[in-house]
Amino acid sequence: VYSSRGGVCFTAYPSIEELEDILHGGQLSCNHIDEVCPNLFLGDMYMSHDRYGLWRLGITHVLNAAHGKMCCKGSDDFYGTTVKYYGVPANDLPTFDISSFFYPSAHYIHDALNTTGAKVFVHCAVGVSRSAALVLAYLMIYCNYSLVDAILKVKERRWIFPNQGFLKQLMTLNNELNYKLQSK
Repeated sequence: VYSSRGGVCFTAYPSIEELEDILHGGQLSCNHIDEVCPNLFLGDMYMSHDRYGLWRLGITHVLNAAHGKMCCKGSDDFYGTTVKYYGVPANDLPTFDISSFFYPSAHYIHDALNTTGAKVFVHCAVGVSRSAALVLAYLMIYCNYSLVDAILKVKERRWIFPNQGFLKQLMTLNNELNYKLQSK
């Protein structure tokens, strides 16, 4: 049963292969930027370089999940004073520990979305692995989604495919959050 935390307890949790099957289904394309939840956008480096396009969308906060990488050189200076910037120097490798950025990134997104009129753009190079993993973590930490439910929510609007290492780390986060919920 792959129910959300608010309902039935998990009798079994999907394997990496089953998660990848879920990721392969549903939305199979993505734009340079997609609104995956109200005022929360997920996209790629092309859009991250389009300051005018971001301004037109009303983006007030940027989370760059590929900070410092050659293709994604963002900074406070680049976006000016109207956009708040947060950089996460993640590598899109299964061996990279992105989990250390789950809570700080989720906190950044949560605080931003609780600011009147805020719109948050989370991106990496392609917008399907690093940035998607951080958005999924946010949905799990602050919106009480299970990992499967978070994936399904994002996939309603955008194709995503976090690498296997990130999926394993998200599974660990899911288990930790379930344990905390059951301990209450």
